[in-house]
Amino acid sequence: MSVSPPSPDAPHRPRRLGWTLALLAFAQFIIAIDYNIVYVALPEIGRELNFSGQSLQWVVSAYAVTLGGFMLLGGRAADLLGRRRVFVLALVLYAVSSLVGGLAESPGPLIAVRAVQGLGAALLFPATLSLVNTTFAEGPERNRALAVWAAMGGSGLAAGALLGGVLTDVFGWESTFYIFVLLACAALLAAFPLLPSDPARDGAARERRFDLPGALTATAGITLLVSVLAQGPEWGWTSSPTLTAFGLGVALLVVFAVIESRSRDPLMPLRMFTNPSLVAAMAITAVFGAGLGAHYYLLTVYLQDILHYDPLDAGLAYLPLTLLNIVGTKVAERLVTRVGMRAALSTGLLIGTAGMVLLALAVSPHSPFVAVLPGIMVAGLGMGIVWTSMWIAAGNGVAASEQGVASGMASVTHQTGLAVGTALMVAIANAGTGGLHGDALRRELTQGLTTAYYLAAGVTFLGVLVAGVALARRPDRAPGRPLHGSEVAPPDASRPERR
Repeated sequence: MSVSPPSPDAPHRPRRLGWTLALLAFAQFIIAIDYNIVYVALPEIGRELNFSGQSLQWVVSAYAVTLGGFMLLGGRAADLLGRRRVFVLALVLYAVSSLVGGLAESPGPLIAVRAVQGLGAALLFPATLSLVNTTFAEGPERNRALAVWAAMGGSGLAAGALLGGVLTDVFGWESTFYIFVLLACAALLAAFPLLPSDPARDGAARERRFDLPGALTATAGITLLVSVLAQGPEWGWTSSPTLTAFGLGVALLVVFAVIESRSRDPLMPLRMFTNPSLVAAMAITAVFGAGLGAHYYLLTVYLQDILHYDPLDAGLAYLPLTLLNIVGTKVAERLVTRVGMRAALSTGLLIGTAGMVLLALAVSPHSPFVAVLPGIMVAGLGMGIVWTSMWIAAGNGVAASEQGVASGMASVTHQTGLAVGTALMVAIANAGTGGLHGDALRRELTQGLTTAYYLAAGVTFLGVLVAGVALARRPDRAPGRPLHGSEVAPPDASRPERR
């Protein structure tokens, strides 16, 4: 079987591929942990640093806004400046900002630190994903690598809650920041011996220019829209700040599209939208974020506000989700290779839909945890399958020199979907709870969670239709059949085909 080789940018592949993959998976683990680790520490942070009820949410929102706003810029920076350089820079940002965050004594510096952490993640995620996609050949080899990478991401999302509970209980909220100093430094020490040096820029590469107008308008526009989605429930959806930010964000993205259509070296080449696999990945990442991605918020509310679990117990309750998520990543690898992308995505989304429905049926103010366990496990399996498959789709048929921006494009839609889904779930779960206390509050909140889980199921099922439509022009690949047409990354003239 002929498969497309890895990156034409790289003169050689790393000799220790296993260790290289371990490093890239570890970097993804760092990003994933940072999504959830701070949630269980929020009450203690609010008390010790004197956050107001309104400002405490910015500990989460500052990270989400910069992560979503700078993701596309981070992807292009990896393509133009060098993947290892951006990888290292991102880890340095993580280490320094996390150290400052642990030392913070007031709300302002801590919110600023969370914004810088979000910037670090916006640089690290596309650099890491593009390194996987350019190190491993498209096809079964890359699918296996992405399954490992995705497993670490899925486990990190769940482990973040557990680790946050343990660290907060034992060492205090500061430790949820200091831990990233250790993790980032460990990854930095491994980066130089394991990652290939960024190649010298030849004449054609030196002529490429960073699209500054496109970068500014895209970053500002996306940041404003993510801010609206994250803060809409707090500001009010029809308030002047919300409408102003939304209008300005849309206007900037329109200007960005005009700039890209005329730029000689655009930040995001519009021709990339002719790749059906990438378009499908962008659609599915948005659906995943809005539906299955909101599950972490809903489950945390159920465990802590209804079952009254402490941070450590809530973290332990995520272990079944973590284990089934890891299983799902391995299932995804085999499904994509054997039956094709569309079948793999549809299978994962259907399983995820079933998990959301089971949870909607099981949540109750007085039910034990075992009642929701089947739904958690089914949802975890579906999430693992979809998470892996959608990132495989994002890299298929994309030239090595554009893997970073492709990763950034799919990541932006994921963050946008996550912001939309979480905002909707917050509004639905909290509707009707004002002024209630005790059992009345628990009953109303449970009803809100039930409705939110049904909505998440509907959004997730919508993804099945999206996958079918978006990949309708891209035939699924039968086992043993070479990739062809838009599925194939451009060949590497410096390397012979592997057979």
